[in-house]
Amino acid sequence: MAVTDRVRQRAPENPPDSKSVKRIALSHKVSRWDVKFSPYLYISPFFLLFAVTGLFPLGYTAWVSLHNWNLIGGQGDFSGLENYAFVLSQPFFWNALGNTFSIFVLSSVPQIILAITIAAVLDANLRAKTFWRMGVLVPFVVAPVAVGLIFNNLFADQFGLINEGLTALGLDPVRWHSDSTVSHVAIATMVNFRWVGYNALIFLAAMQAIPRDVYEAATIDGAGRLRQFFSVTVPMLRPTVIFVVITSTIGGLQIFDEARVFDQYGLGGADRQWQTLTMYIWELGWGQRNFGRASAVAWLLFLLIVLIALLNFFITRRIANQGGRK
Repeated sequence: MAVTDRVRQRAPENPPDSKSVKRIALSHKVSRWDVKFSPYLYISPFFLLFAVTGLFPLGYTAWVSLHNWNLIGGQGDFSGLENYAFVLSQPFFWNALGNTFSIFVLSSVPQIILAITIAAVLDANLRAKTFWRMGVLVPFVVAPVAVGLIFNNLFADQFGLINEGLTALGLDPVRWHSDSTVSHVAIATMVNFRWVGYNALIFLAAMQAIPRDVYEAATIDGAGRLRQFFSVTVPMLRPTVIFVVITSTIGGLQIFDEARVFDQYGLGGADRQWQTLTMYIWELGWGQRNFGRASAVAWLLFLLIVLIALLNFFITRRIANQGGRK
């Protein structure tokens, strides 16, 4: 009797039925699924939007580049790599490629140097810090067309402000719209005007993330402000420099707005002396109404950007690794 009473006491009065057990098992399974798949669901909107606005246009452009595609007639016959062969045989393509690289180098290199310098100044103890930090971002929010109109008045051949200043100093005026090199300098100046402040704020955020203890230790060791900048600040900005270099490369090889509005015709000059690859794509697509050839140039530009971005990444990473070992 005693053993039977103990068993009865231990046994639950209302044992769970099979439905309750299944419900509990299902809730545990849903909880595991929630923990496992929720992070992917949170980031899925970005990938869905990127697939619609990025991957699909990229793949569709590749499909168009393999056909004789006209703006009015639409898709034509399959041509394979004929559009690529035609584009690569055109001197206008190589001229646009050289102009793109020239403007890219003239804009990206000074842009990064100026951005780091401005960020270092903004990181100092200045009065009205917020005002100056907001001020450097103003050129970035100005419309490219407005920037082009302003700088067209500065770099005008006959009545430009810069040429009037040179004439007042007894120097010969510069033919900004005739000479290839100086036209690239003028366009690069417009690009730098728009993007230096944006990159300066990126470098400023990275500078403020550097521990202040490092600067205090450098001050105790007798390092001045300039020595601290080159020995402490710049080496610790390597990851940010890599990021800015890659983004500047991608943006610099896609220059269109500044070069497009540099004259009233938008063809890159009388001799195409500042026509970029993106302007050449626009001319083929909307000027000659041949979307197949324009898409071929777009894909060549895409492959070029990927190649240069990878090259920049490996070079900067190697420099960073060497600096870390030292």
